[in-house]
Amino acid sequence: MEQNEENKKKVVVRVCIGTGGLAAGGKEVIQAFKKAITDFCVDLDLDFTCHYQKVGCRGFCARDVLVDVVDGGTSVTYQKIKPDMAKRIVQEHLIEGKPVAEWLIDDAYYAFHDKQHKILLKDCGTIDPEDIQAYINAGGYEGIRKILAGMTPDQVIDEIKTSGIRGRGGAGFPTGVKWDACRKAEGETKYIVCNADEGDPGAFMDRSIIEGNPHAVIEGMMIAAYAIGSNLGYVYIRAEYPSAVERLKLAMTQARETGHLGNNLFGSGFSFDLRVKLGAGAFVCGEETALIASIEGQRGMPRAKPPFPVHRGLWGKPTVINNVETLANIPNIIRKGSAWYASIGTEKSKGTKVFALTGKVKNTGLIEVPMGIRLGEIIYDIGGGIEGGREFKAVQTGGPSGGCIPASLLDTPVDFESLAKVGSIVGSGGMVVLDETDCMVNIAKFFLEFTRAESCGKCVPCRIGTKRLLEILERITKGEGKPGDIELLEEMSADIKLASLCGLGQTAPNPVLSTIKYFRHEYEAHINEKRCPAAVCRDLLTYSVLTEFCKGCGACIRACPAGAVTGEKKKPHVIDSSVCIKCGACFDACKFKAIKKE
Repeated sequence: MEQNEENKKKVVVRVCIGTGGLAAGGKEVIQAFKKAITDFCVDLDLDFTCHYQKVGCRGFCARDVLVDVVDGGTSVTYQKIKPDMAKRIVQEHLIEGKPVAEWLIDDAYYAFHDKQHKILLKDCGTIDPEDIQAYINAGGYEGIRKILAGMTPDQVIDEIKTSGIRGRGGAGFPTGVKWDACRKAEGETKYIVCNADEGDPGAFMDRSIIEGNPHAVIEGMMIAAYAIGSNLGYVYIRAEYPSAVERLKLAMTQARETGHLGNNLFGSGFSFDLRVKLGAGAFVCGEETALIASIEGQRGMPRAKPPFPVHRGLWGKPTVINNVETLANIPNIIRKGSAWYASIGTEKSKGTKVFALTGKVKNTGLIEVPMGIRLGEIIYDIGGGIEGGREFKAVQTGGPSGGCIPASLLDTPVDFESLAKVGSIVGSGGMVVLDETDCMVNIAKFFLEFTRAESCGKCVPCRIGTKRLLEILERITKGEGKPGDIELLEEMSADIKLASLCGLGQTAPNPVLSTIKYFRHEYEAHINEKRCPAAVCRDLLTYSVLTEFCKGCGACIRACPAGAVTGEKKKPHVIDSSVCIKCGACFDACKFKAIKKE
């Protein structure tokens, strides 16, 4: 006998559609689950109804597509799910009640999350980012309701000050102090701007927050606007984030339709609305004054400060610019109280920080950790250590403006002050792990290539200085380095940091200075011995055949585009170094590890 739909058990299938989930096939997985259920409905009278829920980034991107099956009070998680796996999960798990054991998450998944402290990312994997009601059900918009019901703007600012939250965009400036300065600035018209121009290579923190929980950012902006006396805000977000832009605009539309954006919010007399400004991918527009210029329709170039944006910002009016992560923290601070937030982290660095953990680590993904956690805990306990059993060499924090921290400093706490002491920065949250196969001179060159290309060219120290630094690094990696180059790099870096107009130039030399400080011997090997210890720099490489391993199969001969490899079949081959173009094709083609690269 058929059951009434209302009386049937409700099963929820949650599928990650964050950037990693989408790239791994999240949309196709959802469709596969829907088709599987439909196909079974043809022959079976199912005793449950199935609801499909899209969720944001779950963090462990290396295991996407992640899928939760929530059956009543029980939830299990599957990893690396492909569309062709949906039918078996539906049949064995949903219908027969037996989870598919070999596809379930393993111990590494739990270890990845064990030392994390999720505040911002807590709801990203459980609520539908395209449904405002899901955010409201999770406590959303309670913060703005609370302050409109009985808090003055000064009380809100005091609460933010007491929490100790500092800007998460890189500089770490106290958020409450910035708000207070803007509130006290002269002028009736004021603006709140969300900086979502995330330009660091390998960074996806802000993107994932907006994709997974856009209403948290909107509510944070509303609270900030009330505190400083603003009625209009801008979200400056790069156009290369189509999913984030789409979900943000949808969230804004839903908020207006439900009375959470617009005039006379909740009958309080306070009005606030938002606009979206798409950036064109200029890294320098992450700097406050360059961002303002871009919104105004000008070329994105920084200007000298003071005056600071809190006094003279967008359209010449007092303006607060906060990072996505900073603003998304605000609703939780208001709801749970400043004391709660201040209890997390260190004395001077409160709360949590979101990092994009990438590079040569086993468990890559998005993590949220309490300030003060040790670098070693992130890399080995959360990240699972170095892939391939290789040796850890360094971790680069803070994006292209950060520094490289060696293995000897793995006990360094991750907070604003501690990372600055060792020559790096927290930055917006990029964290790239390097191993023994990485050349530190080449790494410094890579980041200088980025900052050199992204310099707006307005000030001479940055425009010319980064170019000259890059030229020296290029010479060194080509085997053309000369005595005095290291000292010249250090001297020029100091001058560039001191004289550049904005944060791009002031921090661009950090990768150079930190790699010289901790890996000077690699620079010396490149310059004095014309040798790359990590066997990375192409112009310094030599290839030879290990005769004891060579089988004479001819694979290297066929792969070599220059005809540098010769030899008879089934006899050891030879590489003519005068002809070799050092492309590495022979090394990649050899199945017997008979090609030596050094």
